[in-house]
Amino acid sequence: MVPMAIDLGPLLPTHISELIVGAVLMILIFLVMWKKVVPAFEKMYEERTAAIQGGMEKAEKAQEEAQAALADYKSQLAEARTEAARIREDAKNQGAQIIAEMREQANAEAERMHATTQAQLAAERVQAMGELRTELGGLATTLAGRIVGESLDDDERARRTVERFLADLESQTETEKA
Repeated sequence: MVPMAIDLGPLLPTHISELIVGAVLMILIFLVMWKKVVPAFEKMYEERTAAIQGGMEKAEKAQEEAQAALADYKSQLAEARTEAARIREDAKNQGAQIIAEMREQANAEAERMHATTQAQLAAERVQAMGELRTELGGLATTLAGRIVGESLDDDERARRTVERFLADLESQTETEKA
């Protein structure tokens, strides 16, 4: 078998010097890239990696701070709810105490008014009884004078007669009640 030659067409160098110059230029470009461009890319890559890593660390730190703030908020909220419940309970107790005090005052006032009314009624009863005795005494002496046919104008005798009559009346009333 015969080896076949590859036809490179216009890419086939005419002079070997072109091939050497091309190889040298390629090695120079490779060295410049290796010494200048690659370190710049590496530096930029490291900076980006550091920035990303720092950003991630900051994000993690911010997330931890947010978690701590959330836990603090929840504890403060729980304390506030407990305090609100305590305040509501205190207000309820104070309201019940005020209501009890107002009832006591109202009961005391009602008892005072009842006692005053009872005393006033007793005083009016005594006054009415006195007026009734006087009026009844006058009527009784006039009636007795008409029945007897003589005047009973003697005040002392009339008063004794009226008092005896009223005492008899009261004793009859008491025996009927018993």
